[in-house]
Amino acid sequence: MALESERPLESIDEENYDNDSNGESKISKISDGKDETAILIDKMCINNLIQELGNREKQIILLRYYKGKTQTEVAKILGVTQVQISRIEKKILLEMKQKMSCNKKVG
Repeated sequence: MALESERPLESIDEENYDNDSNGESKISKISDGKDETAILIDKMCINNLIQELGNREKQIILLRYYKGKTQTEVAKILGVTQVQISRIEKKILLEMKQKMSCNKKVG
């Protein structure tokens, strides 16, 4: 470990010309090909949309998608039927989807 600490630092952007890299940068070798910026922006947008929801709608989404509760479990917690939760959830998700698609067209 002590010997490793004496090695010079290497940039992850530096191109690598060994036998199997063909001039790829080190970062491209470890990248999974996902657009991390787009994923982060989507998460931020979703968080903002959740904050805009009313208390009951917000609670439904948080219980369903962040706490992993079933519609039946959410219905028991809120004192309504599973069918009501299904309808409310469907409406919320449709509205969120429409708002996200509008934001992507504008952005």
